[in-house]
Order: sequence, then structure tokens, then C-alpha cells
Amino acid sequence: MHRIRIVLPKRESVHYRNLDILHDALVNGWTKAGAHAEEVIGMNAKMWHFASLGWHSGNGNHCHTLVVGTPDPSLARFLGQIDPAEVAHSRVQTAEAVNFSKADILPDPAPVGSDQMGLGILMLSPLAISRRNGGKGPKWHRDLRECDLSGAVNFRLSRLAGRKVDLRIEPDRLYLRINPKHDTLVRTKVMKGGREAYVIGMEAPMVIQGSDADLELAWYAGIGEKNRNGFGCIGLAERGIGR
Repeated sequence: MHRIRIVLPKRESVHYRNLDILHDALVNGWTKAGAHAEEVIGMNAKMWHFASLGWHSGNGNHCHTLVVGTPDPSLARFLGQIDPAEVAHSRVQTAEAVNFSKADILPDPAPVGSDQMGLGILMLSPLAISRRNGGKGPKWHRDLRECDLSGAVNFRLSRLAGRKVDLRIEPDRLYLRINPKHDTLVRTKVMKGGREAYVIGMEAPMVIQGSDADLELAWYAGIGEKNRNGFGCIGLAERGIGR
């Protein structure tokens, strides 16, 4: 298991429109470090996730830090060898380019101690949970009060990890009363014909409880869905978003 922060110098950031260009830059970093492409992209890819920390402006999005983690032993080895200069990608069709060559790499280990049992967390990237509605109606949950949060997270992590995961996740109910609209629309890529794809995620402080092994899995793998596309990265609430 391994997790890092790829941190640009203060007052510097990369500008991007859609989240997929950051994903592609990280894939380039993974493969240049020695990972095979099929280990990080596609249906048979191993578990990894990332978050983009930064801000939004009128002309797009800005990222000053990438948080990247994996619970997979082989990917963890490659993650430790990533060169920030290789975390880069450009697109001729949209004239976009991102490059993290000036960044430093800092470790971001799981804050899990012996028999800790729980963490106060916030979402460093939005939590995406799809509806089980047979293709009818909206695809993504927009309200943490309307979904089986623990069940959805445990189902996916258990399937991907190949073992039973038993986490108990409770959002901050006072926060949800004060902020009943806690969803955010994230544009992920531009499809053929110019149509934009998007995912709706949710953001709120939460308490996550479970065994040390399950808490570490959530920290290094992410929770919810679309983790490799930039969703479901958790951080310690007491640290805030930070850099």
C-alpha cells in the first residue's frame, strides 16, 4: 500500500478543463515508472485512485496538488518511483497541457493506529455512488441521506479486494441539515461530437469506522465509484484540504 501527494510550489498550479486530462497524465507517470498500461487503465486495471486539490475559476479548474494512492503491492512499488516530470499530458484538439515537473512528492500514509476503530474524514474528491435503478431515472445519488452509504462502499471494496470489507460510514447529520445541497457536478471528458460526460458526486464530513485493515484499504483505494477517474479520495477532517 502506498499513497503520495504530488505538490506544486506555492502560487503555482496547472489549469485544466475536464478531469480526464489529469487521469491521463497520471497514467503516463505510472507507465513511465514501469507499470503496464493494462494495470492502470481498462476493465482489468488494479486498484488505485486520485484526487485533484485546487480551485475553480471562470475559465476552468486549477490543481496545485494530486493525491494518488493504491493498495496493490506491485502498483505501490511503481508509485514510489514516479517522476513528477512524467506526470504530464497534452491534447492538440483542445490545446490543453498539464505538467507537474516542478512538483515535489510527499508521502501521505494512512493515519491508522493499532485498534483505532475510526476516523473523522472529509472528501478530497467527490464521492460517487450510482443508483441501482435498472437504468431508469438519474444515474447518480445526489443526497447522502437517501442512499445506503456503508452498503454501497462495502459492496464495491469487497468485490475489488476479494474479501469481506465491513466499514460503517456515517455522514455528519448537522452538516447535511445546514447544507442540504451537498452534490457537485464534475465534468470528466468530452465525447465524440463535443458532448461532455459528467459524474455527480457528494461532499460532506463523515465518520468511518472499521478494522485497521479496512480503514487502511479505504485510505489507499478510495471509496465509492470512479476512483481511478478522480473520485472517492478521503482525507483527515482535522487536517482539512491543505496542500
